[in-house]
Amino acid sequence: MSRISIPDYESLSAEAKKEYDGQIKKHGRITNMKKTLLHSVPSFRVLMEWYPLRDEVVKIVGEFPLNVFAYSISYGNDCLICSTFFRKILKDNGQDPDDLKLDDDSKLLMEYGNACVAKPVFVSDDLFKRMRSRFNEEQIVLLTAFAGMMIATNLINNTLNVELDDYLTSYTKK
Repeated sequence: MSRISIPDYESLSAEAKKEYDGQIKKHGRITNMKKTLLHSVPSFRVLMEWYPLRDEVVKIVGEFPLNVFAYSISYGNDCLICSTFFRKILKDNGQDPDDLKLDDDSKLLMEYGNACVAKPVFVSDDLFKRMRSRFNEEQIVLLTAFAGMMIATNLINNTLNVELDDYLTSYTKK
């Protein structure tokens, strides 16, 4: 059970309703996490910056490696909502999240994502050297900021115990 209520539309402020409506228009739905965040519109807006970061990461690595990266972070954080969300994306694109066929970039990003979760202050020199051999400094900063935003999203879902959205239920890891 969620530790913070999921507000109903009628109880939202005018500013929160505007954000809610924008999510419906843009994505066709609004998730339980986003509804929960609308208790604090500034918090909602900060975490919605995930989308521009995501779009920039896709430009440098592509959709599949981005989804592997985000999945590895969310799975490593035991975030039911985010890991299930990325399982859904992977499955819907013909991938088996439990037996991913990874190219070198995806393997590297999965390893970096895992390291960012496990012990971010101790990302090994070897791993960082391999990141530098593939990505420039601007790209590494972008990837690390995206990892931080994924971790923040995982934190919201886990700490507040946000309920899994119904549309994700069939994608949970068995």
